[in-house]
Amino acid sequence: MSALAVNYAPLDIDIADGEGVWITDTAGNRYIDCLAGYSALNFGHRNPELTAAAHAQLDRVTLTARAIGNDRLLPFAEAVTALTGTEMLLPMNTGAEAVETAIKTARKWGYDVKGVPRYDATIIVAANAFHGRTTTIISMSTDPEAREGFGPYTPGFRVVPYGDPAAVAEAIDETTVAVLVEPVQGEAGVIIPPEDYLGAIRATCTAANVLLVLDEIQSGLGRTGATLTQDLSGVRADLTTLGKALGGGIIPTSALVGRRDVIEVVTAGTHGSTFGGNPLACAVGLAVTKILGTGYYQERARTLSPILAERAKDLVAEGLLTDVRCLGLWMGVDVANLTGRQVSIRLAERGVIAKETHGNTIRFAPPLCVTEDELHQVMDALTAALRA
Repeated sequence: MSALAVNYAPLDIDIADGEGVWITDTAGNRYIDCLAGYSALNFGHRNPELTAAAHAQLDRVTLTARAIGNDRLLPFAEAVTALTGTEMLLPMNTGAEAVETAIKTARKWGYDVKGVPRYDATIIVAANAFHGRTTTIISMSTDPEAREGFGPYTPGFRVVPYGDPAAVAEAIDETTVAVLVEPVQGEAGVIIPPEDYLGAIRATCTAANVLLVLDEIQSGLGRTGATLTQDLSGVRADLTTLGKALGGGIIPTSALVGRRDVIEVVTAGTHGSTFGGNPLACAVGLAVTKILGTGYYQERARTLSPILAERAKDLVAEGLLTDVRCLGLWMGVDVANLTGRQVSIRLAERGVIAKETHGNTIRFAPPLCVTEDELHQVMDALTAALRA
């Protein structure tokens, strides 16, 4: 009997070492990591710039708690807001905490600024979204596996189809304080909305005095070929959630960034976190902003994307895949005649780690430091796994 709770169904592999895109298991087998910690490892395992920042901070101070300040917190906030073109940052630890913070902030803004009757606030969300697994967040989920058995559910959410701006507009009424969506739905299988989707809901939110909240925890920080995926649409959200890659795969780090006048409704004592904004997380996050500030990884995602997309399209033409969706170095494929789990196991046998999302869908998200040759190795493995 294991002492470990079974809340995941992992592949039967135990990783002992990682560097760049490569990971090695306890038996000495090497794999190309196409999970990348669900995009937390955008810059690779043990990125030397990030590990150096962490090592240096470990020799100074790791935690002060927010009862006092630390010398990394304000520089971190300034660097992240400058990188993302936002005005204010509220630090947290995990992606789910960032989303919870966005929900709380939007509701308080609705009551204090917009004048929505207290406790009547509603937030519009999208079907098949993934924003985390807290009780409030699963209350707006349409995934039965995430919801079933965890009620009663938090009220205040309206679910509309993803990618449908008209449905968003129709759902808005006088109680609506925010629209919360992913620019690309990651957990659902890298679902890319119509090109005009973000622009249309941005215009709708502005006209209705409703906050646009974009969850960029997986899609942000270089993954899709831009610092934020919303940049590709020329849109700026009122609030944006960040996480995963913000901590460089070293320490959980998240943040809510956006408009100053909105985030300022959160005042001293109304929200907080023991570890949020800790010096170690801030030091690593500062190094992340320096890396992204060069534009190098964003360009790599754009340049290498066609290798994934074109080779996957060849597999569609061969009848081995039924669909492919690719943006930057992020790809979802739907497998024909096999389950995603079966293909994930076959990929591992061929030296590639990827994981099914739902049913016959597999998601690929290699670290952005992956090379052209390594991407071809990934696609060679996928081709062989599907043909086997």
